[in-house]
Amino acid sequence: MLIVAIAWIYVVGMAAVAEALSPQGSVLGAVFTFLLYGALPLSIVLYLLGTPDRKRALRQAEAAALAAASGPADTPSAAPAGRTAHAAQANDGASLQPDGGGHAPGEAARGALPVAPEREEP
Repeated sequence: MLIVAIAWIYVVGMAAVAEALSPQGSVLGAVFTFLLYGALPLSIVLYLLGTPDRKRALRQAEAAALAAASGPADTPSAAPAGRTAHAAQANDGASLQPDGGGHAPGEAARGALPVAPEREEP
């Protein structure tokens, strides 16, 4: 795909040079030819075609971070002094998944009154 991008930039560059050197053309027209026929469309196409690679790299980074976070917490020797391995693992898991604790979020978790349901007219 990179060879196609290089070839397209070359073709558009030659068209821009022809525009600039033409008796009816101008350098401003050559710049716009290069930008609007070459750089802008090519950047959009390369961005769209690179999406699967970016997603794959993001998934690999998340998997590596999850493995690094859960790896040392599984062993009791990895827990800091004064904390059990279970507490260290629960705390690390809570930091990775914020609302995975099974409790009500916000003020309801601190003992405040729950939000009233929506009132319906009879």
